[in-house]
Amino acid sequence: MGLFGCVNLFFLSLFFLLIQISSSERSTYIVHMDKSHMPKTSFNNHHHWYSSIVDSIKHKSPTSEADHRFKPLSLFYTYDNALHGFTANLSPKELETLKKSPGFVSAYRDKIVTIDTTHTPEFLSLSTSTGLWPASKYGENVIVGVVDSGVWPESESFKDHDMTPYIPAKWKGTCEEGQEFNSSLCNFKLIGARFFNKGVIAANPNVTISMNSARDTMGHGTHTSSTAAGNYVSGASYFGYAKGVARGIAPLARVAMYKVLWDEGRYASDVLAGIDQAIADGVDVISISMGFDEVPLYEDPIAIASFAAMEKGVVFSSSAGNFGPSLGTLHNGIPWVLTVAAGTIDRSFAGTITLGNGLTIVGWTMFPASAIVENFPLVYNKTLSSCNSSDLLSNAPSGIIICDNIGSLYDQIDVISSSKVLGAIFISNDTQIYELGGVTCPGAVIGPENGSTVIQYAESSGTPSVSIKFQQTFFGTKPAPAAAVYTSRGPSPSYPSILKPDIMAPGSLVLAAWIPNSQTAQIGSNVALSSDYNIISGTSMACPHASGIAALLKGAHPEWSPAAIRSAMMTTANPLDNNQNPIGDNGHIFEFASPLAMGSGQVDPNRALDPGLIYDATPQDYVNLLCSTNFTQKQILTITRSKAYSCSNSSSDLNYPSFIVFYDNSTASKTQNFERIVTNVGDGAATYTAAVVAPNGARISLVPSTLVFGKKYEKQKYSLSIEYQGNKRDIVSFGSLVWVEEKGNHTVRSPIVVSPLVVSS
Repeated sequence: MGLFGCVNLFFLSLFFLLIQISSSERSTYIVHMDKSHMPKTSFNNHHHWYSSIVDSIKHKSPTSEADHRFKPLSLFYTYDNALHGFTANLSPKELETLKKSPGFVSAYRDKIVTIDTTHTPEFLSLSTSTGLWPASKYGENVIVGVVDSGVWPESESFKDHDMTPYIPAKWKGTCEEGQEFNSSLCNFKLIGARFFNKGVIAANPNVTISMNSARDTMGHGTHTSSTAAGNYVSGASYFGYAKGVARGIAPLARVAMYKVLWDEGRYASDVLAGIDQAIADGVDVISISMGFDEVPLYEDPIAIASFAAMEKGVVFSSSAGNFGPSLGTLHNGIPWVLTVAAGTIDRSFAGTITLGNGLTIVGWTMFPASAIVENFPLVYNKTLSSCNSSDLLSNAPSGIIICDNIGSLYDQIDVISSSKVLGAIFISNDTQIYELGGVTCPGAVIGPENGSTVIQYAESSGTPSVSIKFQQTFFGTKPAPAAAVYTSRGPSPSYPSILKPDIMAPGSLVLAAWIPNSQTAQIGSNVALSSDYNIISGTSMACPHASGIAALLKGAHPEWSPAAIRSAMMTTANPLDNNQNPIGDNGHIFEFASPLAMGSGQVDPNRALDPGLIYDATPQDYVNLLCSTNFTQKQILTITRSKAYSCSNSSSDLNYPSFIVFYDNSTASKTQNFERIVTNVGDGAATYTAAVVAPNGARISLVPSTLVFGKKYEKQKYSLSIEYQGNKRDIVSFGSLVWVEEKGNHTVRSPIVVSPLVVSS
């Protein structure tokens, strides 16, 4: 054989070797499993099940000679709190085998990620290439007025890089100087800042205002405003958690801050003044993460001021409150505002626990430091394991204490933090910590199943040890979103006949800008830490997400009314989680969330850009609704501020994209009729057919069942009747009406609710 023949043979052999190597090389995959498929009779816990699946793959995919060149097939992590699944090294062939396993959901390669804000823009599917972001130019020149506790103007989130170097001509506001706040602190991002405290001073004549300016002393206003419209900030994180690029939902929108909340008090008069000024200044969206409880509409400063905003075409976005999960706890259930509930995110913060026998478990933690916990003694002692006595723990051996599930997780964390033990592993089924955070000692939280495994190891090993790695963030948690346990539920006490809340947005453990001179975390009982960015939870965090989306929609559709923007967000909201199951309710475990918890569902910004049909409403429509109440003329006038409106067509049947009826203790059959008008905002002629899912025990009649539109902006009317009965168990049942476009991509969904009549306490 000649030289060229030998060379060709060499390269041919090398080619086939590379093919073999490529097909055998393993990569790390994150695998999601449906735990309901786990055979309970065969496996004590999920870890054993996942291990058996990997072992079966080993048997089905015998190791080849090429396999020995690479890392072995192995199980790295098992997840049970953050998600259901595991991480493993798999070859392409082994992955294909795994996909055939019962309960397999999905798998994807582990990768280095760059996080946007709290990861929420990505979670909401906002994209730089298509959809609402580019269509709205990222909210460019839309002005978001935030009524809150002030702003920290030096924050990187309020720098004006990449902003167009001019202020919209409609802007009439100013940057008001005050204590530690010069007008030069405003720029092309933070275009205005004002403060209002006359109500505080009037109520407390001898008070000394500690920060008499728009500067934030609480952190709340800085967090909400940067969530709605903060600029891009690289490397933002909360002590290493959620690290990435922070940005608001409308990153190129302008921000104006109206400080109305003070350390010295919070008064309605100041809130009214702030909103009033925001309207005068020319804002496009008002975001307000606060509310007033147990007040009628005509005494609610937010209801009153928001009516004026609505008349001016200003979208008014508000939080539902944090008094869930009981029914009827919602505030801001105002017919002309957007009322936002809070949901969870598909992200979790982790501490990886590695036992001395090599078993690795992913626990949950937000301990704010890279603590070194390597091969520490693991201690399980029934005398100590309640972890509820500092006196007992003072005599504990040096090591990581295992704390039993006794039902008081936060108390246990406090006791461990105030003791001298090195750290702890907390066994708990308390899901609130995953929404609210708060771990002040070197420790991690695991579920009871993993807890049994850890205890068994500690009791059976002669010298049990453990290592914990902190500051880890995982994505793709399933199921998500879920309605947060704390989010206030409807019906609205102030006006129950309009279904509230309207939508749900991310609210649990949201990363955003903070004030740098206050405590954001704690180690032990006496070490306070500060940070430029903070992770907190609440409908206060959900509201600015919706406000930012409203700003984007305002930029893309400046001709739309506030009702049209709200309608677009509601009718395109997603009622399903990332498992494609109905969104769950963390306040009622194992139940699906009702619209009284989540409204129409999780807001979907890109679909809201092109909703197909909208339910519009004018100021007179809202007046007609007010006229149908038992309000006096003066009470109505308090809200409308004008006698120019007429009560000649009073009607409680507002053109709203949702339906709610109520029952009492009577089981007699009732029927309630509704009429709706929808406007075609699609690109021309369209035909829609109705798909109805009736609430349990109810019957729905709809006329007509098909809507035909000949052109854009044409209107069509339909009538819907709900026949239902009461029951004595106070059950909320719900269904939906979906208008489906024939030969098109639009689906226009409205929730239907049958609820007990909740009397506010």
